[in-house]
Amino acid sequence: GKLGRYPPWPGKIVNPPKDLKKPRGKKCFFVKFFGTEDHAWIKVEQLKPYHPHKEEMIKINKGKRFQQAVDAVEEFLRKTKGKDQASSHNSNEEKNRRNSSEERGKQSAGEEKRKASLSEGKLKKGTGEGKKRVSSVSSERGSKSPLKRAQDQSPRKRGRPPKDEKDLTIPESSTVKRMMTGTVAGFKWPPSVSEPVKDSDPHFHHFLLSQTEKPAVCYQAITKKLKVCEEETGSTSIQAADSTAVNGSITPTDKKIGFLGLGLMGSGIVSNLLKMGHTVTVWNRTAEKCDLFIQEGARLGRTPAEVVSTCDITFACVSDPKAAKDLVLGPSGVLQGIRPGKCYVDMSTVDADTVTELAQVIVSRGGRFLEAPVSGNQQLSNDGMLVILAAGDRGLYEDCSSCFQAMGKTSFFLGEVGNAAKMMLIVNMVQGSFMATIAEGLTLAQVTGQSQQTLLDILNQGQLASIFLDQKCQNILQGNFKPDFYLKYIQKDLRLAIALGDSVNHPTPMAAAANEVYKRAKALDQSDNDMSAVYRAYIH
Repeated sequence: GKLGRYPPWPGKIVNPPKDLKKPRGKKCFFVKFFGTEDHAWIKVEQLKPYHPHKEEMIKINKGKRFQQAVDAVEEFLRKTKGKDQASSHNSNEEKNRRNSSEERGKQSAGEEKRKASLSEGKLKKGTGEGKKRVSSVSSERGSKSPLKRAQDQSPRKRGRPPKDEKDLTIPESSTVKRMMTGTVAGFKWPPSVSEPVKDSDPHFHHFLLSQTEKPAVCYQAITKKLKVCEEETGSTSIQAADSTAVNGSITPTDKKIGFLGLGLMGSGIVSNLLKMGHTVTVWNRTAEKCDLFIQEGARLGRTPAEVVSTCDITFACVSDPKAAKDLVLGPSGVLQGIRPGKCYVDMSTVDADTVTELAQVIVSRGGRFLEAPVSGNQQLSNDGMLVILAAGDRGLYEDCSSCFQAMGKTSFFLGEVGNAAKMMLIVNMVQGSFMATIAEGLTLAQVTGQSQQTLLDILNQGQLASIFLDQKCQNILQGNFKPDFYLKYIQKDLRLAIALGDSVNHPTPMAAAANEVYKRAKALDQSDNDMSAVYRAYIH
C-alpha cells in the first residue's frame, strides 16, 4: 500500500555494511533507527540535532513505539558514556579492523556523541507494527524494494571493503562534519510537502551466517534484531542490508535463468521472476503446465539437460528426494547439461544426504551448486514473499540476488551444503506438529460441546495469534482444504525430520506423534489436500 507520512524518529549513524555503497549523487549517511530493526541511507539535509528537538518531538509523538525508541536512545547514551566509541558500535567485521590507523582516529574522535534527525519518505516502519519495514541490511544482498544497491549495477566492485567514514562525501555543515567522527543519534524527520512519498514493495531482508576463527562450527539463533551485529562476539556474524532501487523495482540479472518444476511453489516463483524482467526458460514433467508461462514470456525447454545447457543459472523445485535425484541423474537430466561454470540451485525440501550427493556430482562436472529450499506456501509464493534458506556456493548465492528478491522477502545464507536442508526440515517439523495440534484442539472442542469458532477467537486474542493459525482454522471451519501446502509433503518433511533426529540420536517424540496422525490422514485419501486436512484424521 501507499506509505503515509511518518513522524520524526531517533536514529544513529553507523558504518554501512561491507560492499554496501553509498547512493550516487547524494550526501547521505547510513542510519540505524532506535527501537526498530530498520536501517537506511538518509540525506544530510534531513538530519537534525537530537537534544534541541527532543522535548518537542516527545510532545508530538505519543505512540508507545516512539517512546520505546526514545528510551532506547537514552539507554544507548548511558551505556556508551565514557566508553570507547568503536567498542560500542562496530560490528564484528569492523572490530577486526580496529587496529587500523583510520579506526584509531575514529576512536579518539569518537567521544563526540551527537544526535541528528532524519527524514526519508521511502522508509517503511519497523516490524513492531506488523506492516512494512526498512529492510535489514546485509553485507551481500538486499532488498525487494525501491532503491538498488550500487554493486548490483557494477558487479566488478563486489567484495570491496566497506568505505571508511572518511571516504564519505563530507557536507558543508560543520555539525554534520562533526558527525563523521562518531556514531550519531537523532530523529527521522518527516518529508517536506514538496517531497513525494513513493510506493515501495516490502523490503527484502538478507541474513548471512559466516564463521570466525573458532575451529568448531557453532551457529547461533538468527534474529532480525540488528543489534546482534554490534553485540555479537561468538562464531556467527549476522548482517543485514538494504538495497532499494531508485526506479522502485528490482534490476533483474542479465543471466539466463532456467526453472524446473512448476508445482504449487514453482509456479508462483516463475511468475515473479518473469514479472521482474528475468529471462526464464521453463520445464515441467507434465508439459501443459508450461503453457501459461510461455504466454507470460517464458521460453520452453524440452528436457532438464537442455534447460541447464542453455541457461546460466537453473533452479529446480520438486517434491521429494527421489524426484530431486531423478531430475539430476535421470535420462536427459540436469547432470547431462552441466559443464564448467553452469549453476544449479535446488529449491526442493529434501534431506541433507540427498542434497550433498547432488552437490558432489554437479561440482565434479565443474558446475556450481546452491541449495535454497523455501519456507512458505502457494499464497506466499504467488505474492513473492517466501523465506529462502540457502547454503553452498557463496558466489552463486550472490549471483541469485535479483532472483531471490523477486521470489522472496528474506534470504538466509547458512554456510555449507546440507545446512539449509536440515534447517528447512526443522522449520517444517515445527509447522507440521503445530498444525496437528491445532486440529486436535478443534476436534476436542467439538466433541466436548465447545464452539470451534469461539476457540479460534480466544486463540487469536492470545500469544499464539498468527496468520498461520487463523488461516488453517478458517480452512477447517469452512471445510475448505484446497491445497496451499500439500498434506503429503508436510508428512514427508516430518518423516525426514524424524530421520534427521535418528541420525544424531536425538528424540523427536512430538514430530513422531504428529507424523502418525498425518499418515492416518493420507490413508483417508487426504494426500492432495491442504495440510489442514489432517483435521479429518481426528473425526471418528
